[in-house]
Amino acid sequence: MASAFAHALLAVAISKTSSSKNQLLKFSLLAMFCAVIPDADVVMFKFGVPYEHFLGHRGFSHSLVFALLLGILVTKVFYRDIPLQSRQGLFLVLIFFLCTASHSLLDAMTTGGRGVAVFSPFDNTRYFLPWRPIKVSPIGIKQFFGPKGLAVIKSELVWVGIPSVAYVAFIWLVKKLTNR
Repeated sequence: MASAFAHALLAVAISKTSSSKNQLLKFSLLAMFCAVIPDADVVMFKFGVPYEHFLGHRGFSHSLVFALLLGILVTKVFYRDIPLQSRQGLFLVLIFFLCTASHSLLDAMTTGGRGVAVFSPFDNTRYFLPWRPIKVSPIGIKQFFGPKGLAVIKSELVWVGIPSVAYVAFIWLVKKLTNR
C-alpha cells in the first residue's frame, strides 16, 4: 500500500477542486478520511481473515462500489442540508468518491502486495497497474520508521507529492483566471 501520508495528500489536492472557502477545513478533513479509511481493513488480519478474502486487505474496502457508497454516506451524514440529487450534492459525492477511489489507484501502483479488488463485490480478482513506481509501505508504524519507510516517502514525494502540488497549482490558476 501507499502510506497514509500519500493517500491524505492526494485527497487534499482533490479537495482543492471545491470553491467553498467557508467549508474548506471540514471538506478537506472528510476528503482525507475517505482516502485513508480503506486501509482500516488491515484489522481483519487480527480476526484471521486472509488477504485474498472479500473482506481481506485490499478487498472490498478498496473497490469502486465501496468508494461510491462511502461518497454517498459521507455526503448524507455531513452535508444533510444539501439534497443528494442536487448539483452540489452530486459534486460532493463525486469528490468523496474520487478521494476514496484514489486509494485503490495508488495501491495498484505499488511494488508489493497482491493487488487491489477494484471491481469487488462483482469480481474479487486483485489487480495492479502495469506501471508500479510507488514503493510499497510496510504495514504498521514500527516498520515504517526506518530505511524502508524513508524509501517509501521518497518514492511518494516523486509520484504523489509533485503531481498533487502541480494539480493544486493548476486549480489555483484556473480559479484565479475565472474570477476576473
